[in-house]
Amino acid sequence: MNTDRDPELPASYPSKISKNPTHHKAIKPPHLTTDERKELIHQYHPSHQNNLMAAIPFGPNSGELAPTELVDLLTSESHISQKEAEGLRTTADVDVLVIGGGGAGLVAARAAKREGASVLVATKLRLGDSNTCMANGISAAIGNYDSTTLHFLDTLIGGNYDGNPHLIRTLVEEASQSINQLQELGIPVKWSNQKSLGHDKTFGGHSVERGVKALLGATGVEIIRALKREIEELDIKVLESHPIIECLKDQHGKCSGAILMNLDTSQPILIHAKSVIMATGGLGSLNCGGAITSNHYGSTGDGIIVSYRLGSKLINIDSLQFHPTGVAWPEACTGMLISEHFRHLGARLINSCGDRFINETDYRDAVSSAIFRECAEGRGITTSSGIKAVWLDATNLHGDSDNMKSPTIIDTHSKLQKKGVDIFHEPFLVCPSLHYQNGGIEITSTCQTSVLGLFAAGEVAGGIHGSNRLGGNALLDVLVFGNRAGISAAKYAVTAKRCKLNLDHIRNTPINKHRPRKSPLLFPRQSKITI
Repeated sequence: MNTDRDPELPASYPSKISKNPTHHKAIKPPHLTTDERKELIHQYHPSHQNNLMAAIPFGPNSGELAPTELVDLLTSESHISQKEAEGLRTTADVDVLVIGGGGAGLVAARAAKREGASVLVATKLRLGDSNTCMANGISAAIGNYDSTTLHFLDTLIGGNYDGNPHLIRTLVEEASQSINQLQELGIPVKWSNQKSLGHDKTFGGHSVERGVKALLGATGVEIIRALKREIEELDIKVLESHPIIECLKDQHGKCSGAILMNLDTSQPILIHAKSVIMATGGLGSLNCGGAITSNHYGSTGDGIIVSYRLGSKLINIDSLQFHPTGVAWPEACTGMLISEHFRHLGARLINSCGDRFINETDYRDAVSSAIFRECAEGRGITTSSGIKAVWLDATNLHGDSDNMKSPTIIDTHSKLQKKGVDIFHEPFLVCPSLHYQNGGIEITSTCQTSVLGLFAAGEVAGGIHGSNRLGGNALLDVLVFGNRAGISAAKYAVTAKRCKLNLDHIRNTPINKHRPRKSPLLFPRQSKITI
């Protein structure tokens, strides 16, 4: 190994790790019991560290805890005043306005259009720029020895019993239908009960193999590619570089439109809509607590902020998911996810003493908490930039031709190899990466929020995953509830009447005078990278 290849190479590299994987303790630690998992999470997981949370000072969830960065934005000044809004002319008037151009937004737009509604999609960045592109697979109970009941129980238990049973039931029961829709979109898939394709148990917390993947490449990327093509063929109008800055109500308290910001001109525009679907994704790029994140640039909690100020109730908003294995070094790859697939194939998590300290295939919240524990108790490795990490040893996977066929593994190996790290010949540094917003806007099974006319789908919505999401359930959520949101919003629009719009709800938002900024945060601020 050439230790001169990068001037920021951690001084402890390679610490006590040997290139020979037999150096490590051979026995994999057993899965944690329910009580052990609960204790570990409550002691070490960031969601349970009150110093990273603040009380929401107003609205339906007043007094409840949420990430400090989100609360700061909830109480920041709006980008537009009532007077300014009154001077705007309507730019478009549609049945359904979809806010967000990721997986859930595109699925919803497609479904609404197929119901006969006029649809407009507004997105902060380019169409398709979203966390959906990073997703590796879908969990669906369609294989042998599996059932929707088993998938339901896995999801409920995996979410620490905090999920809404009605939403979970909808999620798992419509999984098969969602996979069929992918095939209708022209995405060939493979799943565990297909002859000669083998098994694909990729995600922790699932009791059986239920991974479904696209045959031609990364699953999330293939879904976005197919949906973008569908949006074009359906002639759905799209506004790129137009993030939302406020939702609008009518005199009856219903959501009936939104104000967007044209990033090219820095001018606001007004959209009238009979119904609005919020599909803006999560808040990972707020770097809550200074955490590194795997999220794309636009994930700054915009949908949560405007929906809550409108009066929508939130659920489980204090629950954030950290993916256990984000790259900690080299810095050029910081936060990049190392798929759970590596750990299910046999990659080992090793502390600075050379010991395995957790069953690598346990629940995400447990594995992440265990890594935080090792670092907190002095058994981690600190990089030159201050990130506390542990080793992931995947050297035992080298040469496995079947595993090397995975697009995710090939891509990960290639990216790190370009930075001088050969993951199949040497252990490398990983740490938990802020990955997913477990909670969000509370919805019904039809994706209706507590504000009439406002629907939500995807990561911005809460109640489905409880306080810990199982791998593969995010893409399933996007497909199931994105479709439901589109259908529900289109049906609602049939009877909705157009009324005068206003921003009266902004007057009820207390402004933190000590933090003079505006929200939503259109672009993420720079954050010191620490864990």
